[in-house]
Amino acid sequence: MNRVTSTLLLAISASLTTAHAAAPSTLTKGVLKIGMEGTYAPFTYKDDKGQLTGFDVDIAKAVAAKLGLKPEFVLTEWSGILAGLQANKYDVIVNQVGITAERQKTIGFSAPYAYSSPQIIVKRAGSFSPKTLADLKGKRVGVGLGSNFEKTLRDAGGINVVTYPGAPEYLADLAAGRLDAAFNDRLLVGYLIQSQNLPVRGAGVIGAPEPVGVALKKSNTGLKAAVDRALLQLKADGTYAKISRKWFGQDVSKP
Repeated sequence: MNRVTSTLLLAISASLTTAHAAAPSTLTKGVLKIGMEGTYAPFTYKDDKGQLTGFDVDIAKAVAAKLGLKPEFVLTEWSGILAGLQANKYDVIVNQVGITAERQKTIGFSAPYAYSSPQIIVKRAGSFSPKTLADLKGKRVGVGLGSNFEKTLRDAGGINVVTYPGAPEYLADLAAGRLDAAFNDRLLVGYLIQSQNLPVRGAGVIGAPEPVGVALKKSNTGLKAAVDRALLQLKADGTYAKISRKWFGQDVSKP
């Protein structure tokens, strides 16, 4: 074997080794399995034709494309979505998962890809206009089971917290007068008012903007690094801004 051939083989070997090391580890080769609700407009929901769509769906597809993986969506209720990740039902969750210290004890997160704030939601025609959580004392407030929003309400104390599997159920009860208020994401409230004409309105915005990230298993550090790179690339090439403006008319990647 001559020196040129030997050098070439070494270069090819190094290249293959690097590519292999950089390839993110997923449950199925060539596929990124993505957990989400599919009932949480405008983030992840089915349109009139039954097609899965939403801000998080677009972000997930764009991340998968940057990773060179085929996106495969696995729909599940929010109450069990984190357990599904630990049970290896999917590689990641892209579903407005708030990055909290408590969750970081057991699951990993990408760098934040969006920010929003919790907001109280009330009936449009009513006179009740709570500005703080204290104003919800003694009131029936609907919220997603197992969400950050539920924890915030329970930590406040004195609120009659009524949990639901997803936003459509408690917003329907709010509109029907079976709840005094609901508690969810500020971006969701604006979308519902603009696009679905639900008889609700936003009231008090609670706290500072909170980060959300792609959730994944803490042990899969290679996938986390790959997802972080993909998110940076999406912001650098303008893809993220295009998706953000499409759904919200603004850049939601910053607090």
